[in-house]
Amino acid sequence: MNFTFENIGIVALILLTGLSAGLCFTWSNAVTLGIGNLNDRGYLSAFQQMNRTILNPAFFIVFFGPFFLGLINLFTLRSSSNSLIVLLILAVGIYLIGVLLVTFFGNVPLNQILYKTDLSSASTEDLKILRDTFEGQWNRLHLIRTISSIASFLILIISHTRITE
Repeated sequence: MNFTFENIGIVALILLTGLSAGLCFTWSNAVTLGIGNLNDRGYLSAFQQMNRTILNPAFFIVFFGPFFLGLINLFTLRSSSNSLIVLLILAVGIYLIGVLLVTFFGNVPLNQILYKTDLSSASTEDLKILRDTFEGQWNRLHLIRTISSIASFLILIISHTRITE
């Protein structure tokens, strides 16, 4: 394989999408299952803390990078085969809709409700209501993100074979 700008771009796109898919998978497969065993206060407190600490530069690169690198790759590879372009559009589109838009319009509003809640002064009943409102809906939305990021990653791996042929 030649190390051209196009190859480096697609490899970086695949890497960041794979990291995003891994983050979503790990969160679904371990984090939410583990904290799901906590009592309401412990669960909500743990979720608040994780939501606060995940917002860091590395996360933003991994989370937003696939979309922006996808657009860059679509531009730089625009004269490539139609099948490659279709695969890239599909991968970027799935990531945009299933990861970014689901996050912005689904998970983030739920996170904001949790963020604004003073858990230390909430009653046991308030904590139960908040958790019942939050947990199931957040996990369903996150499952969409997990499936979408993995699908996008898989499509990008397939698209890479189009470049290296």
